Amino acid sequence: MRKVNKHIEIVRSSKGSLSSMSQKSRDSISVVLSKHYARVGTTIVDDLSDLKALVALQPDLVFLGMKFIPSDVPSASSRTSKIWITDYLDEHGIVYTGSRQPAHELELNKSLAKQRVLEAGLDTSPFWVIKQNQLPISSHMGLTFPLFVKPADRGAGMGIDSDSVVHNYPQLRSKARSIADELQSDSLLEEYLPGREFSVAILKNEQSSEFSVMPIELIAPPNKHGDRILGKHVKSADTERFCAVTDQIIKTKVSDLALSVFQALGARDYGRIDIRLNRNGTPQFLEANLIPSLLRRFGNFPKACLLNLGLDYESMILHIVRLGLSRQLLLNETMPEPNIIGNLLLPELIPVSVA
Repeated sequence: MRKVNKHIEIVRSSKGSLSSMSQKSRDSISVVLSKHYARVGTTIVDDLSDLKALVALQPDLVFLGMKFIPSDVPSASSRTSKIWITDYLDEHGIVYTGSRQPAHELELNKSLAKQRVLEAGLDTSPFWVIKQNQLPISSHMGLTFPLFVKPADRGAGMGIDSDSVVHNYPQLRSKARSIADELQSDSLLEEYLPGREFSVAILKNEQSSEFSVMPIELIAPPNKHGDRILGKHVKSADTERFCAVTDQIIKTKVSDLALSVFQALGARDYGRIDIRLNRNGTPQFLEANLIPSLLRRFGNFPKACLLNLGLDYESMILHIVRLGLSRQLLLNETMPEPNIIGNLLLPELIPVSVA
């Protein structure tokens, strides 16, 4: 099979706090891309010198596995400002997979994402943010127990455990203090949602502006309090069950909310939106992940693609890459090359709103 004459560079960090892509995920993606593209490499980006080295390679596409690196120049609004990888690549005319900086910044700051969702007229559980050096005061919050407490800027279930559902102020203060001490993070408080939980993969169609919206239901094992919570331990052990959403009314509601949130956040190409039902069965936005885990047989995004569309791992990775490469064609104002991979291997996705 003739390979496409393109150079794709997979980018991740060796620092766990910066990387959204594991080594195993990188290896799986590299194996797929090396079968179809002439040059596939990996660049580890831990600082600005690494980022400059990436740009010097002048790849045709960066497969993005991280969002930012810390800057040496503090900003007025943060103790440590950020150099966003996507901004830097945009400045140097290099295209990449997935969303741009504004969407990643909203994704990273969970309270800002929820505020944007509310401004768009969409549903999310009432919330409040406790700063690291702040004690929760009842008159300030206006929330009703039980509450769910999690880090305001962490993913992968970090800081979420059997103590995350709190029923009174002593429990709330204890959990917020542990998040501040262990993760150096503010705490996001939400009114607890007791209903079913869904993870919704969203993937843009290559030939149109439409999206495939692919929900799956996630069922975590009950913890010592009987709560089903997708915390770090459950996610890392992969002990939650997943299944197709067969109730068409719930599927439509969950899918409609997920796509509306994706668009409200300014996301593009692909991503994952997490949703949970409230006590009335109404879907509520939880959080977004715009560089979701693509680990074969593990990540919820690949599971949703396979379960809803029958889209296998290799086809999914190649689809994401072609979405990114399509922007290179626009950037260079050139005619598209023949879609060798698509013609030989892959059927085009049928444009649908809900899988």
